[in-house]
Amino acid sequence: MDRVKTISLAEARRRLGEETTQRFLEVFRHGTLQVEIYAPVGTDPQTPHARDEVYVVVEGSGTYVTDAGRQQVGRGDFLFAAAGAPHRFEDFTPGFTVWVLFYGREGGEHVS
Repeated sequence: MDRVKTISLAEARRRLGEETTQRFLEVFRHGTLQVEIYAPVGTDPQTPHARDEVYVVVEGSGTYVTDAGRQQVGRGDFLFAAAGAPHRFEDFTPGFTVWVLFYGREGGEHVS
């Protein structure tokens, strides 16, 4: 098992570019942590996920749409979506790319 791992944005985008049908690619997994690179094209068809999720915008900008409303996002922004929460990106620029981090158990972590 690797105790230290580095994944560059350039390498993740290169590997994603080799995929012809998907706009996301898993690049790392450790325990419950799953890391993907996601670069939607045209529309963002995602539906709610079973686990808690974090996004970090690495390229471009767009609108993050949730039940709480619409928020402009751009490079460097951190976004959270609890398990089961509807969310998607709209009006994003060409090349819009995010790191996606899924973690925890299905149903999400419940904080008291």
